[in-house]
Amino acid sequence: MIKSELIQRIASRNGHLYQRDVDTIVGTILDEITSALARGDRVELRGFGAFSVKRREARTGRNPRTGARVAVEEKRVPFFKTGKEMRERLNGNHKD
Repeated sequence: MIKSELIQRIASRNGHLYQRDVDTIVGTILDEITSALARGDRVELRGFGAFSVKRREARTGRNPRTGARVAVEEKRVPFFKTGKEMRERLNGNHKD
């Protein structure tokens, strides 16, 4: 599912909302999650999961074409850990 499909599904399930309003809401939520991660904050959505940032140390890598050594700088990468309810639902243990 891509963002536009998500927006369409939410709008179709909520007939009282205009699609442009749903687009604004979804965009705002994703922007806030991104901003929080950029600040180094953790974002937890109970039952869904938690977004955080992990630090990858600088290392020496290799160019896959030439095999030459390449210096890879330290970087921060987003990390997502599923919540208990999501894991249970994905594994068929969820009771509706």
